[in-house]
Amino acid sequence: MIICTTIFEVKEAVAEYRRGDQDGIVGFVPTMGFLHEGHASLMRRSRAECGLTVLSIFVNPLQFGPNEDFDRYPRNAERDIELASKEQVDIVFMPAVREMYPKPVKTTVLVSDLTDRLCGASRPGHFDGVGTVVSKLFHIVAPDKAYFGLKDAQQVAVIAKMTEDLNFPVEIVPCETVREGDGLALSSRNVYLNEDERAQAVVLYRALNMASELSQSESMTPANLRDKLNQYIKEDAPLSNIDYIQVLGYPDLAELDSRTPLKELRDSWIVAMAVKFGSTRLIDNRLFPGEEVASHV
Repeated sequence: MIICTTIFEVKEAVAEYRRGDQDGIVGFVPTMGFLHEGHASLMRRSRAECGLTVLSIFVNPLQFGPNEDFDRYPRNAERDIELASKEQVDIVFMPAVREMYPKPVKTTVLVSDLTDRLCGASRPGHFDGVGTVVSKLFHIVAPDKAYFGLKDAQQVAVIAKMTEDLNFPVEIVPCETVREGDGLALSSRNVYLNEDERAQAVVLYRALNMASELSQSESMTPANLRDKLNQYIKEDAPLSNIDYIQVLGYPDLAELDSRTPLKELRDSWIVAMAVKFGSTRLIDNRLFPGEEVASHV
C-alpha cells in the first residue's frame, strides 16, 4: 500500500498504474478519516469493481462552520492506515490542510437549490466546502468511479449533480448505509454520545421503520408523516433535539404536494432527518420505493 501526503505523489502513483494498465479502472473513496465499517464497505466495493483503489483521508476545514467541530473532529491516522491495509487499499492520500489549500481559497463550487434545505439550511456553506474539496480531489485523483455512503443522501445528490453539471468523467456509486446491531447508522461522530444519548439515538432508525409502515396507509401524506415522526421522536427520546425531519423528492430534493398520499407518488422520495443529542448531531434517512432509487442517483 502506497501512502501519499502530497498532490504530486498521489497523481504520480495513479499515473503509474494507468501506464501499466491503460484499460484499468480507478476507484476512489473520499473520507474524513476515523474510519469504521461503513468506510470499509466502500473500500470493499471499490476493490471488487476496480483495478486500483484510492482512499483519501482529509478533514476538510471548508465544510465546517465557525461553531462546528473541526478542531475536535475525531482523528486516528494510525488506525485508519491499519484498516486501509486490511481492506487492501492500493493508495492512501493523506494531505495536510496546507497541501490542499496552500493559499486562501478564492474559488468555491456551489451547487444551487439542492443545498438550500436539509443540512444545507442548518449548516450554511457546508456544501460549498464539500463541492470544492470533492472537485479538487476528482481533479487530483482522476478516478473512474467514486464511492459515497447513502447515510448522507443529500451529499450524494449534490455530488452527483456537480459531477453531471461540470462533466467530470466519474461515475458516482451510492452505497447502502451500514448500521450497528441495533440499527444506528455508523458515524465517526457516534463516539461523542454518552451512554444515555447512545441508548436513545436508535430512535432515528426506529422512526424510519415507522415511516416505512405508515407510508403504506392509503391516506398518509408527506405532511402527516412528518408530523407523526416528529411526535414519535420527541416522546420516545426525551434527550433528542430535532433539527429537521423532511419528506422530499429524490434526488432533486423538491417539495412534495403535502396533500398527495405517499402511495400515489410515482417518483422517488426520501425521509431525511437530523437530530441532536447533546452537542452531537446525527443524520439518517430512508429512500422510497427502495434500493432501486439509489442506483439511479
